Amino acid sequence: MPELSDLSIDRTECTKCGAVWLNKQHMWATGGIGNELDLAGLVCNTGSYSECINPKKGQEGGDTWEKRALLIGIRDNNEVISGVFN
Repeated sequence: MPELSDLSIDRTECTKCGAVWLNKQHMWATGGIGNELDLAGLVCNTGSYSECINPKKGQEGGDTWEKRALLIGIRDNNEVISGVFN
């Protein structure tokens, strides 16, 4: 009889945004390895979500919508958004 594996997977999901951690590793919905700081900049830090479980919530850095706008050249009041990377 083959031996049984002791492999287990711990899945945690944020009740607010649906972000998923597998064995304490954030995973993007695409299945790729996530980045908690990017998640904070794009989602967690954009509102006041007391239910947020991201350990990086409140930290600055990572990706933000402002950085993405600059990368694709979105303009605010006909001026390229500046100072995003400072």
